[in-house]
Amino acid sequence: MPQTEAFWITGPQQGEIRATDVTSRAYADAPDLIEVETCYSGISRGTESLIFNGQVPAEEYQRMRAPFQEGEFPWPVKYGYSNVGKVVAGCEALKGQMVFSLFPHQRRFALPASALTPVPGNLPPERAVLAANMETAINGLWDAAPRVGDRIAVVGLGVVGLMLAWLASRIPGTRVTGIDVNPTRASVAHALGVHFDSGEQRGDHDLVFHASGHPDGLNTALALAGMEARVVEMSWFGAQSVSANLGGAFHSKRLNLISSQVGQINPVQRPRWHYPDRLALALSLLAHDELDVLISGESPFADLPGTLARLAGATEELCHRIRYD
Repeated sequence: MPQTEAFWITGPQQGEIRATDVTSRAYADAPDLIEVETCYSGISRGTESLIFNGQVPAEEYQRMRAPFQEGEFPWPVKYGYSNVGKVVAGCEALKGQMVFSLFPHQRRFALPASALTPVPGNLPPERAVLAANMETAINGLWDAAPRVGDRIAVVGLGVVGLMLAWLASRIPGTRVTGIDVNPTRASVAHALGVHFDSGEQRGDHDLVFHASGHPDGLNTALALAGMEARVVEMSWFGAQSVSANLGGAFHSKRLNLISSQVGQINPVQRPRWHYPDRLALALSLLAHDELDVLISGESPFADLPGTLARLAGATEELCHRIRYD
């Protein structure tokens, strides 16, 4: 069977590039396999850092599986879900087409055609690595159900938080504030047309998203919520405990605390929307040049073990792109 190279997390804060089969055993007998040569993949720094640091709780091992993961938590595991590549074999009609898939960091792989989504012609392939993050932001907005004119705060301006703020600011009449303790996020927010504040004090928001990944951020989000507001928790903390201030005005304000997770589609959308539809929507929304500001770095695939070790403790990085030469 043809071989290629893939990145594996092999232990606590350890990873290596290993030889692996182009076609995994799970798809060895599939009749419509399409072979793809990876051009770029993206690191989802929050989730992949938790896995790299061994912080996935045992009870979440199955729910946290990536669609095409190999191996089992905690390790060794081949993990990732933001891959942009070119079709090189399996279907003459698709040959040369750029496609997005929820595949880990690997030079070449084969999947059924149904697992591949064409990258629109007006979307640069190098920006398409943001598709999985855009899906998460879309799902968060579906769960939040923002309204025209809503006063919206987004606490935590990582990639998903910035996308949430950018999307929400395009709803007519909204007042959107992006909040982060990191002052370097101001220039990124402004490039996206989003007002930035390092410590917003107004507690009149109709809708607040928490996307910082830090436990204290949730209490900040609760404090920003107005009467009967919705607070949407986007962060996933792995094995970390979170202390939420549900005293004070939480009950008197009748606040709604909503969890959002991209693995499920909101019940309101579910009768009409399926996962491929949501991914295609995410790719179409990426066709805006200003979103390039969300790519904060790039490095070659050969350096990925060291790159992820560095990113696991970094706070400045947004989306880090991996280049396959």
